[in-house]
Amino acid sequence: MKRVIAFVVLLAVAILGIVFAVLNARPVEFNYYLGTLEAPLSLLLVLALAAGAGLGLLAALGMVVRARHEAARLRQKVALAEKEVANLRAIPIKDRH
Repeated sequence: MKRVIAFVVLLAVAILGIVFAVLNARPVEFNYYLGTLEAPLSLLLVLALAAGAGLGLLAALGMVVRARHEAARLRQKVALAEKEVANLRAIPIKDRH
């Protein structure tokens, strides 16, 4: 059921995107530091969206790498603690009264 809903939502977004592209097909002038480019507005907006998403992923990549490193360090600590507990359990207890 989730897949059907996800497919319907994806299809609706794709249709809206196509309609948006058709309605904004007129070329506009895009000025950047090295020159000027004339391209459809919808294409420029999609490129800007993709560039923003890419920069966002690059910004988040540092946090993901840091979190994975921390998780690996904590896994090593847990393994060491489990080994220590196993060693302590293996020591025979002597009752001296």
